Amino acid sequence: MYRVGLIGCGGISAVHAHVLGELENTELAACADILPERAGRYGCRAYTDWLTMLDREKLDAVHLCTPHHLHPIMAEEAARRGVRVFTEKPPAIDAEGWEAVKRAAERVPVGICFQNRYHPHIQACRRFLRENTYGALLGIRAFVTWNRTAEYYAAASWKGKWATEGGGALINQAIHTLDLIVACLGMPEQIEATMMNHHLRGRIEVEDTAEIYLRKGNVAALLYASTAYSQDAPVLIEWHFEQAVIRLEGDVMTVIRDGKKQDIACETDPVIGRSYWGAGHKACIADFYRSIEAGEPYANDPASCEATMQTLLRLYAQCRAAL
Repeated sequence: MYRVGLIGCGGISAVHAHVLGELENTELAACADILPERAGRYGCRAYTDWLTMLDREKLDAVHLCTPHHLHPIMAEEAARRGVRVFTEKPPAIDAEGWEAVKRAAERVPVGICFQNRYHPHIQACRRFLRENTYGALLGIRAFVTWNRTAEYYAAASWKGKWATEGGGALINQAIHTLDLIVACLGMPEQIEATMMNHHLRGRIEVEDTAEIYLRKGNVAALLYASTAYSQDAPVLIEWHFEQAVIRLEGDVMTVIRDGKKQDIACETDPVIGRSYWGAGHKACIADFYRSIEAGEPYANDPASCEATMQTLLRLYAQCRAAL
């Protein structure tokens, strides 16, 4: 049984706590949050100082559900104590922080919560790529059009700021979609973007809209991400192969071939929390502990996320000064 600590008890922590309670080989032993009422929300030992929790508790692993900029330092401190790390996205907001996360992974297993990689439809599409089911990949396009208001940013003082969130629509809302694109494309040879602030200009420092162009060889990938829409619309990702188009919109995957459409049914886990968080958290977290037991590299370790993080950091390096 792995004794697990949870650092940060805001919204996404409920998903982690729920999964840890369902798995047979994990126990949520302690929580830390700067607000005492949140630290105690899951009924285990509660701390308002995360370092005190690490020093007093004999933990096998810790989950990081804190503001983005804290992930690297917390990962390193946990690793220094021999405590394994599972961190929410993004693992870091700058190159220095990403190097810190990778240093932590040299000491202990470190997992990154890119849970959408575990979605059965995504796994099916990656199988089509590996097996050349529909011929060569020609292009990818994706749309993330959600709604985030000024009130959303006012409710959490760390959001909307370069120093603490590291960006806006791309690093927070669309990072999973970027990760899925890079996982299929590989490390892009050409990386370009424009970023804008349309509906929250003067309210937040970061972008509310990003247009991304990636290319590797003859394959181009386009990503449009915005939090200026009127609702949280289902994410759309489309893969254009030589012999078919595969379109995933929300949880519906469709093969379009010779003018005919056919839905592909895949059994998915129930959604925990908000629908746009996806249904892959349980599989993602369970696989982290399975890999520890088996002594195998975790599928979402820092090495597997290198191309995504390098792409993300290069995109912001291009665009941040213009905002």
